[in-house]
Amino acid sequence: MRAELSAVRIALPEIIAAATLVVETRGRGFTEITRETVRFLSEAKAKDGVLYIFTRHTSASLVIQENADPDVRADLATALARLAPEDAGWVHDVEGPDDMPAHVKAMLTGISLHVPVTAGALGLGTWQGIYVAEHRARPHRREVVLQFIGSRG
Repeated sequence: MRAELSAVRIALPEIIAAATLVVETRGRGFTEITRETVRFLSEAKAKDGVLYIFTRHTSASLVIQENADPDVRADLATALARLAPEDAGWVHDVEGPDDMPAHVKAMLTGISLHVPVTAGALGLGTWQGIYVAEHRARPHRREVVLQFIGSRG
């Protein structure tokens, strides 16, 4: 195995900037929020640090996934439906048959992310995007907390 470490960059945290992003989902599926996170970093005058993203919900999640081919997101939705089907005999069904599977999917995929920020840019790969994954069948209003910790540019 061969591994190569880049030069080490050092930055002192100068700011903690935060904002809440409200996302109106269309129901089950993925809503890309990469553009909004980039705008947040620009308005915060972020330079080097980390972007922390958190959703205040237990039936939606945050994921970093391919943003080039929409078939990837369709296949991911199919995989999640197989892992937590609505007809699995869930005990918790007060909010409908899609609610408990949505909780399981959010537990599996996670409700927070952190992304490195270098020179004001997200450290995502070429084909990566940041998404709110809506696991409920009907549209919802989701709140996503954005927080940057780092230096100012």
